[in-house]
Amino acid sequence: MRTLAITQNITVDGSIEMLGEWFDPQGQGEVDSSDLLEELHRQDRDADGFLVGRRTFEDLRGYWPEQSEDSTGITDYLNSVQKYVVSTTMTDPRWQNTTILSGDPVDEVRALKAKPGADIVITGSITLCHTLIQAGLVDEYRLFVYPVVQGRGRRLFPEGFEVPALRLLDAKIFRSGITFSRYAPA
Repeated sequence: MRTLAITQNITVDGSIEMLGEWFDPQGQGEVDSSDLLEELHRQDRDADGFLVGRRTFEDLRGYWPEQSEDSTGITDYLNSVQKYVVSTTMTDPRWQNTTILSGDPVDEVRALKAKPGADIVITGSITLCHTLIQAGLVDEYRLFVYPVVQGRGRRLFPEGFEVPALRLLDAKIFRSGITFSRYAPA
């Protein structure tokens, strides 16, 4: 069975909702972020599925395909990876290599995980993440923690949801001060 990994950018105070300007999708401004980008590409090589909800998909589709001088390689990856968008209203994704999952999200993702392939990564898509967490379908949590306190915003885990224990699989710190932690349910 394929690994379903939630990959999120998160603040020190636990917010994954980007209400401020703490996240730069193409790097970290003047800070050398090549080590962070190297980790992102390593994870990309291990994944052949990119899963998102409709709002996140529309945000990504409105930004990345328009980047003609993207030196990060993220545009190339997102254009080529097989994308799965969970939506009951979308009929035409207007982005190559995209499949619309219009049924029950839990059933759709469970079926997707059962198909042969590499990792499936989900990012953003807070409502979808909450649904998949509560359904017990998430195999890994990959968290890029930014040295920022936002003081508000939605969290990775649904309100009142408890995970008895997580097992640390990997941890790194980048020159920018961002840290990466990868966990699996214990």
